[in-house]
Amino acid sequence: MPHLVLWDIDHTLIDTRGVGHELSAAAFEEATGQPMRQQAKIDGITEAVIFRETAKLHGLNTDRADFERFAAALTAQHIHHATELRERGHALPGAAAALQALAAANVRQTVVTGNVRGVAEIKLGIFGLDTHIQWEGGAYGDDADLRPALVELALSRSSAAAVDVALIGDTPADVEGGIAAGVRVIAVATGRSSIEELRTAGANSVIQDLTDVDALVKYVTAGSM
Repeated sequence: MPHLVLWDIDHTLIDTRGVGHELSAAAFEEATGQPMRQQAKIDGITEAVIFRETAKLHGLNTDRADFERFAAALTAQHIHHATELRERGHALPGAAAALQALAAANVRQTVVTGNVRGVAEIKLGIFGLDTHIQWEGGAYGDDADLRPALVELALSRSSAAAVDVALIGDTPADVEGGIAAGVRVIAVATGRSSIEELRTAGANSVIQDLTDVDALVKYVTAGSM
């Protein structure tokens, strides 16, 4: 059976080392006219929800048009600060090798991410991780609010009805989104969640990071371990 991987991005493939937060703050102020004094929870959450909940913390009620202004500003900020993102951020250990090894094993790869699509493309492109990503089959933070809906959308866009699918992510929200959509989840403890927390969330497999490429390919192509 053909295989498909749905990759999360932040803290799974890359780490922006704080640049992402700074660019979000700049985009928030551009979209709302108010400085971002604090930010809502971000781990595993889509940009649409982060923006809405952050706006509430500032006493603002926002609509889709407000979010679209924010998304456009955020994409522009990433384009403008691409050099800074490249210098301060980094691809996580094993990420490039994992993408290459899965491609060599004829595994299709796309993304399910809370990032808006423009930002997702910039982030992976900056760190040279975009070569094997089938962008049209992915789902993004400007498509839906919740992870399960994003996974379902990616499955539809990737025509994955007769495909063995594995989602790879670093948060309990990634795990829950995959389970709700009926796909296997390989969790990596490269973010703020521990191996035990990811196991408790229900991941089919949990690994410390992406450096053991052979094991990752085995998990993806041989099913749940």
